[in-house]
Amino acid sequence: MSEGDFVDWAQLGDAAQPGSPAKLDPKELKQQARQGQWSRNHTLRCQAYRHLIQAIPCRTVTPDAEVYRDLMGADAAKKPVSAFPLPEFVDDSPVPRYALKAEAVPAVHRVLSCVAGQFPDISHCPALPAVAALLLHFSADEAQCFELTSRMLACNEPGRRLLDQTYLAFRSSSMTFGDLASKYCPAAHKLVAGAAGDVPEVYSDWQRWLLGDLPFVHAARVLDVFLVEGYKVLYRVALALLKFYRKHKAAAGGGQPPQQQQQDSAAVREDIRAFVRNIGASTSPEKLLEKAFSFRLFSRKEITLLHLANERALQQKGITVKQKRRNVQLSLNPDSFSSEVISAKEMRDIWSWIPERFALCQPQLIFTTSTHGCSLNRFYSQCEGYEPSLLLIRTTEGDVCGAFLSTDWEERKRGGNKLSFFGTGECFVFRMKPEMERYEWVVIRHPELASAAKTAGQEGEVSSLQQPDRPPGELSPFLAARHFNLNSRNTSMFMAGNFDSIIVGGGEGNALYIDAELNHGRTGRCTTFDNPPLCSENFQVALLEAWGFQDTMAPE
Repeated sequence: MSEGDFVDWAQLGDAAQPGSPAKLDPKELKQQARQGQWSRNHTLRCQAYRHLIQAIPCRTVTPDAEVYRDLMGADAAKKPVSAFPLPEFVDDSPVPRYALKAEAVPAVHRVLSCVAGQFPDISHCPALPAVAALLLHFSADEAQCFELTSRMLACNEPGRRLLDQTYLAFRSSSMTFGDLASKYCPAAHKLVAGAAGDVPEVYSDWQRWLLGDLPFVHAARVLDVFLVEGYKVLYRVALALLKFYRKHKAAAGGGQPPQQQQQDSAAVREDIRAFVRNIGASTSPEKLLEKAFSFRLFSRKEITLLHLANERALQQKGITVKQKRRNVQLSLNPDSFSSEVISAKEMRDIWSWIPERFALCQPQLIFTTSTHGCSLNRFYSQCEGYEPSLLLIRTTEGDVCGAFLSTDWEERKRGGNKLSFFGTGECFVFRMKPEMERYEWVVIRHPELASAAKTAGQEGEVSSLQQPDRPPGELSPFLAARHFNLNSRNTSMFMAGNFDSIIVGGGEGNALYIDAELNHGRTGRCTTFDNPPLCSENFQVALLEAWGFQDTMAPE
């Protein structure tokens, strides 16, 4: 057999045809992949894939094509497909047909069956059937497909990720996608959060959108760039799909679904997948990749830091393997949730804004003026020990606003009696009534405020986190402000408190200022969040609540 023998060219039409032999220029791979030059020459794409995958640093003992031929024998193709069931670690993900001939699907089954025997350490890899099916288009035979697949799985280059192979990696990747969607696609994220009861459940499909649901011509273009530029490409394309989905819903009259039309999460998941499967009718591969690479300051370092933080959160809660009777993400229970400031629906909206690793917890009311009184000391004593926390305020005029606070209030004691700011860039302020809006750290929206230049006393600390030749703003906001070189100290005034007030946001004004009696407050535009006043600039507090994050997912 030769490359392309598995392909049903009639399914592709003029989209791709076998090309004449061509010379591959290793120096132009990135440009060729982004421009789609390989899609016009099947033979050239085969050469490119073989070159890229053979160049992957792998384990010393990595099975190759000869291993496959020895293990499977010449009679393997004569056995029924039932003799080669898909491995359990693919989590019931079927083999996408793409543009393969009918007999190619059993071939993928055989390849995956052999992979399972050679890689006993793989415990969860639902993307593998789609990857093997794509590689089969560009392989001379099953053995070569097996070798290419094996090399992707056996990659051992430090810091390089190709395919998630454990449930822990898969879940932390999904959580990281949720973090990135909230930051880079706020409107689309808001749409999903308003339509689905369990946003993390919807985002757990993000890899399936790319590897399984996309039409072949789109998926192959994604694979082109992925093999050259790495894992962050998958996040970029998935975010682009989310943006196009929002545009599609807006055109269909569903841009802002009413609260009472909230769907079951499964229905939203299927709606997005159906859109992705039919994206060819509205969006070309070129347009999809153009949107994917339009996100500014989207760095591999940010993805790595977020992924590590989310993985650590899962490990601390004992979530490392898939368990049938235990949900990884806990949905807010409207029957048990009780607040005098916001509804369960509003709390769910706020929950969609918080970092994914904290969404593993359930909200727990730790302070309310209606029970604990209007005492700042009592507020501190009730809130200390909780990190992060959520501050909710209802004014006497009926407005509702608040803040997500990333750091324990006990941190204020480091400043003694002097008012000093602390916290991280994950802090944000918001208003719920009269309209709902979130205001993030100004450095997230204006990364030019963060300088990449090293300063005295910070050189060792910063250089370990950020390369000096990298553009500014690429560090993840869960790091403390001390990890950044900021042009203005005002941009890192997240939260502060002493004996006579609590403050959120500083600089030229405060996003929130509450007095010692928890009775009167002020709000205005501040340097940290660049927010408008969250309610009347001088307001009286009708009710103040603080919520902690209760860890109900500890190991059993």
